[in-house]
Amino acid sequence: MVSWKVEKEHKKHDHSREEGGNKHLHRGQEHLHKEHVGEHGGHAHHDHKGMVEDFKRRFIWSSILTIPVVLLSSSIQEFLGYSIVFPGSQYVQWILSTIIYVYGGYPFIKGLVEELRKRSPGMMTLIGIAISVAYFYSTAVVFIIPGKTFFWELATLIDVMLLGHWIEMKSLLRASRALEELVKTLPTIAHLVKDNETVDVPVTEVSPGDIVLVKPGEKIPVDGIVVEGASSVNEAMITGEAKPVSKKPGSKVIAGAINIDGSLVVKALKTGKDTYLMQVIELVKKAQESKSRMQDLANRAARILTFIGIGAGTATLSFWLLYGYDFVFALERAVTVMVITCPHALGLAVPLVIARSTSIAAMHGLLIRNRVAFENARNLQAVVYDKTGTLTKGVFTVTDVVVLDEDYDEEQVLRIAASLEEKSEHPIAKSIVGYAKSKGIVFERVEEFKAIPGTGVMGKVKGLHVMIVGPGYIREHYGEPKDPRILELKEQGKTIVYLVVENKLVAALALADEIRPEAFEAVEKLRERGIKTILLTGDNAKVAKWVAEKLGLDEYYAEVLPHEKAQVIKKIKEKGLVVAMVGDGVNDAPALVEADVGIAIGAGTDVAVESADIVLVRNDPRDIPALIDLAYRTYRKIFQNLLWATGYNAIAIPLAAGVLYGYGILLPPAAGALLMSASTVIVAANSQLLK
Repeated sequence: MVSWKVEKEHKKHDHSREEGGNKHLHRGQEHLHKEHVGEHGGHAHHDHKGMVEDFKRRFIWSSILTIPVVLLSSSIQEFLGYSIVFPGSQYVQWILSTIIYVYGGYPFIKGLVEELRKRSPGMMTLIGIAISVAYFYSTAVVFIIPGKTFFWELATLIDVMLLGHWIEMKSLLRASRALEELVKTLPTIAHLVKDNETVDVPVTEVSPGDIVLVKPGEKIPVDGIVVEGASSVNEAMITGEAKPVSKKPGSKVIAGAINIDGSLVVKALKTGKDTYLMQVIELVKKAQESKSRMQDLANRAARILTFIGIGAGTATLSFWLLYGYDFVFALERAVTVMVITCPHALGLAVPLVIARSTSIAAMHGLLIRNRVAFENARNLQAVVYDKTGTLTKGVFTVTDVVVLDEDYDEEQVLRIAASLEEKSEHPIAKSIVGYAKSKGIVFERVEEFKAIPGTGVMGKVKGLHVMIVGPGYIREHYGEPKDPRILELKEQGKTIVYLVVENKLVAALALADEIRPEAFEAVEKLRERGIKTILLTGDNAKVAKWVAEKLGLDEYYAEVLPHEKAQVIKKIKEKGLVVAMVGDGVNDAPALVEADVGIAIGAGTDVAVESADIVLVRNDPRDIPALIDLAYRTYRKIFQNLLWATGYNAIAIPLAAGVLYGYGILLPPAAGALLMSASTVIVAANSQLLK
């Protein structure tokens, strides 16, 4: 046990910490950043940040250089009715356009080369071809062949593409920031206790087995166990549980949680990469990177659209040339078609929603390990629950007190029974004592306490000889109880013990694994969705029937051994139902694997539940309907994005090709680029609306 002297020692170090604290804090953050952010998604985050700044810089400079290019354009001058002509003006326009093409167009040309090297033409291929054809044709007009230049169209096209990519990268940055936000929940400095002295060290220097002090208002730096002190802890950022959780010696704490009102002395069990939070971040990162069926579909569609863009651009050029239009007009149509066909929105439609939904889920204690299974969750028709620890609390508690002697009331029965059982270590005894304490009952002094192996306990309470015994003793000495209340409790499969005072049968106490209050709401929500609820337990049929009837479940399977649970799941699936299995991830492993969606509930800080597709951190059955709801909302967002991305192309490509030219409707390349960028931004913004 660590002495509370650490609090005094901590104060002794406060002044020195303040003087050198900034440097120390910076070093701690640097360590943390390298160890956590760098290894768990930080690179991607900072890549996006760098790209945002790069596109912004290129857009600003290209836009500035575009102004004189536009002013010197003969077609703009004709349209606005002014004239700026001087010797060499076309060379000035060419030089400025060359700078814009090389500097502003660099990301697209580089992307084109990389895509062709990988033999995977895509969006950058289309943009790169479009701006390169426009630039080199216009250069040829300046130096070699007669014709009309394409410089102002080229410059504005590059500007709009840079603007679109800048906005899009900002959206991507927001989506990827969730991982860094999780990392920020970890403190950088820990108050390490050594030889009754407190020393501030970077969190990365704390090892399992070390003792750390956590003051009120501070974040807990490690996963560990409380060895001294009591406090309330806010774990909302980690488990999604808004209500503060009380902690006392023996309680487990999670790194990143906020200590609210009391000092805690904590023994570190897991540090750094091994903490629960870092496991969550790794899990989120993997889930965001994992492909889903819809993403594969979108990627294939984007690839096809690239070839359609190149083909449509070539066909458009040929069509207008065959109809006798000049090359500049035909080229303008072809370039606009290729730009507007860019499958950028289609390529982003799924990944942005996946990044968003996975982050939202993790923030609320729903950890997605298998994206395909998560997508299946929206189609669930049956949810199969394990009983113990899932629908029930997993611990015995008193459910009924049946008073059999009119000289006693329920409070007296509990006082006598709990006073005697307080001396016992038996689980049933602890349950009775705990229940009595929850009722605020004050215990009596017990004398001559004695445990009767296989039977119960006995002793003297207020001078009276008292016994608490099992059904066997009662049958042998008093006969089978005939009270209908006791018969009903037996029918429910509950464990019953009896209180005997001065050889007189006074009361019966029934105990059972109590149903979670949240389970009723969870089952009701699933019923509203038309989803069947089924109980699958190794417990006896009477208990299973009682739980199923209490909760209003559709079916129950009882006395099923762990290895047989998978066969039951298979049998349910054979009825044509899409099935989820909800269990604790240990003895339910085969059933979790067999189900369409395997859900481990109440995993707490044990993230690595290998057999589960989805891990629910909180031991709350209501998270099942919440998960199904999130899966449905995610699918709806993906569908909206895909519908917009494909529908936009279906309408925009014919317009870009000039099908309405006869009606005076013609899209210039810059307008095409604006539409393409707007489409991408709409998809990005729609993804962010997922709640």
